[in-house]
Amino acid sequence: MNFAPLPSVDAASVPAGALVLDVREDDEWAAGHVEGALHVPMSAFVARFGEVTEAVEDGRQAFVMCRVGGRSAQVTQYLVGQGIDAVNVDGGMLAWEGAGRPMVTDDGSPAYVL
Repeated sequence: MNFAPLPSVDAASVPAGALVLDVREDDEWAAGHVEGALHVPMSAFVARFGEVTEAVEDGRQAFVMCRVGGRSAQVTQYLVGQGIDAVNVDGGMLAWEGAGRPMVTDDGSPAYVL
């Protein structure tokens, strides 16, 4: 079987204001995340798929992110297979933090990557 290469981008190249889809689990999200990101944990992805399709229905590209890029690569592959314009963020939140991109928490505590 021949698979097309997975669309991917480095964290520094994600445009400001882009739709970031964070597929990490709740504890990882709570530690720190991209402001305005859509949080749909991979473990609940199929059940919450409608939230994702709503977010991209205007043709927005989804930048899919996890901690290092493994889970997000699987989700990106699934989304592309569903005809959704999705891109995996190489290196995930660790690369995002390493590129000096801003992170937030819901409770205002210092953000970090769990």
